[in-house]
Amino acid sequence: MKTLTDKIVPHLWFNRDAKEAVRFYISLFSNSAIVSESRIEGTPSGEVDIITFNLRDQRFMAINGGPAFRFTDAVSFFVYCGSDSEIERLYERLSENGSVLMPLGKYDWSGRYAWVRDKFGVSWQLDVDDINHQQKIVPSLIFVNKKAARLKEAVSFYSTVFPNSRVIMESPWDKASGMPDGALLFAQVSLSGYLFNSMSGGSLRHEFDFNEAISFMVYCKTQEEIDYYWNKLLEGGGAEQACGWLRDRFGVSWQIVPEIMDELMTTSDRGKLARVTEAMLKMVKFNIKELVDAGNVSTSN
Repeated sequence: MKTLTDKIVPHLWFNRDAKEAVRFYISLFSNSAIVSESRIEGTPSGEVDIITFNLRDQRFMAINGGPAFRFTDAVSFFVYCGSDSEIERLYERLSENGSVLMPLGKYDWSGRYAWVRDKFGVSWQLDVDDINHQQKIVPSLIFVNKKAARLKEAVSFYSTVFPNSRVIMESPWDKASGMPDGALLFAQVSLSGYLFNSMSGGSLRHEFDFNEAISFMVYCKTQEEIDYYWNKLLEGGGAEQACGWLRDRFGVSWQIVPEIMDELMTTSDRGKLARVTEAMLKMVKFNIKELVDAGNVSTSN
């Protein structure tokens, strides 16, 4: 079933507690459920569980990928709560056995706001306000250190890569901040209908940056579409990685995947799954025909 925003899907890389984390998250949010679970073998991380799930009708994916990556505050999830009772409930649940980065209270930008890191290490920003959009959970990217002055460049870049995109809001740094003229403090952008928030870390030194622990899957119908996003997101200094992964010029991780991948990876036929997995692990950019041939799954594309 199509979700509200299924072109771009956040992908969370856990060590071995993805199932526990997913069950915790779906207990917190309405209109949430596990969509599918599968296990693949023979990967560099050994047996890997992959879980597709919805939170507030938004698609997410989680993987038990091993200890290769750890969550950082460079990517968080901004939750528009809509009421005092909801922000208080989420603040209590998400901070339990986790940590509080900014306590629940009044700030210049919000009547009630908090920033917490949950017990699994995932970072959440909570705002009491609602948002005039069906998407209530919005990924937030923080550009830090040498990238702090490049937020406007990033927003412009992503808006040109994804069709039907627009910048919704831009807030510049105050002149007293010491940041270059025109540098942005905050921006919100719609990429093919999917919302992202972005912030600048300013002149302060931060000890975190983007990594592969949270990436963004871009689902593509055709090989031409895969080629397009692969080439565009690599422009300006990106780096190719195995199995459809890449890092763009800012260090943000993306996975460019065919829509049929979900069908291929959730088959109950262990032989087909093993063949698809073997083919996938040999690829850098995905080739739809080769994956389909490996799984012997028909496609109209």
